Amino acid sequence: MKSFWALRVHEGYVAKLQQMEVSELTHGNVTVEVHFSGVNYKDALAGTGKGKILKRFPLNAGIDASGIVIESHDSRFQAGDQVFVHGCNVGENFDGGFSEVIKVDADSLMHVPSGLTLKETMILGTAGFTAALALQRMEQMGQKPSMGPILITGASGGVGSFATQLFAQNGYDVIASSGKHEAIKYLKSLGAKEVIPPQELTLGNRPLESVRFGGAVDNVGGEMLSHILAHVQLWGSVASIGMAQSADMHATVMPFILRGVNLIGVSSNNCPQELRKEIWQKLATTWKPKQIESLVSRTIGLKDLMQAFDDLLHRKIHGRILVEIRK
Repeated sequence: MKSFWALRVHEGYVAKLQQMEVSELTHGNVTVEVHFSGVNYKDALAGTGKGKILKRFPLNAGIDASGIVIESHDSRFQAGDQVFVHGCNVGENFDGGFSEVIKVDADSLMHVPSGLTLKETMILGTAGFTAALALQRMEQMGQKPSMGPILITGASGGVGSFATQLFAQNGYDVIASSGKHEAIKYLKSLGAKEVIPPQELTLGNRPLESVRFGGAVDNVGGEMLSHILAHVQLWGSVASIGMAQSADMHATVMPFILRGVNLIGVSSNNCPQELRKEIWQKLATTWKPKQIESLVSRTIGLKDLMQAFDDLLHRKIHGRILVEIRK
């Protein structure tokens, strides 16, 4: 097999586009020609060294990839199959999707479900899956639209955008919180009933405050998450997804023991494969975003990744950045 291009990150988090041979890739029993990937916040941290994401060097970044099987040493996959992978330590411990070729362990790989294309799996990617996992876990704990509106923080980002559309499509009134004035029209087009800047949420500081939300999907962490909990309805749930503000949280047990509020962790990277497949089946059918293409703010190639990382970290992007690797 001929050489191919990849964004490879070296010791000291020095990233550069370079040619590689298949023999240089980390182990995997299925070789895939990559057609699409997507840029996640974690990818931007890994590609710039702003976060210590990579567990070894050198390594190709990119936690998402979709493409066509070239060669398989596992009976579940055949040459020509349309497949994709997200998380599962790809782009962290194993060479990732910002590459024209990737090797993947078959246990981490999935067939593209009927109802989605290779491109659509990467428009969704880790961000869309994470939003869907939040809805799945919250509804498992009894969340219902009748309990009140869902607050979504960091709503203009990848996960927040998908969560806004997904919860709205499933009958929830969505209050989207975003600091980007230019994102108001965009978020309302996705189904948000209200768009409120973070500084205008006027969340209280007491252990328990007046009920304002049926539940929440939080991408921010820190004080924001602590204060949200005090405003959640009886038996409502808050899905913790990100830490854009801080990884620290200082809260009391009052919302938990007096209102039965659930604080739910959402970890897409190590989600069990059977649950992963169940959620992707929903994303291909009843949970498929009706405006899936509108969630893409920019389509780029491998050569444009470093600029995309910078723009994402400086909050210049709303929605998803799609990486088209083979045209």
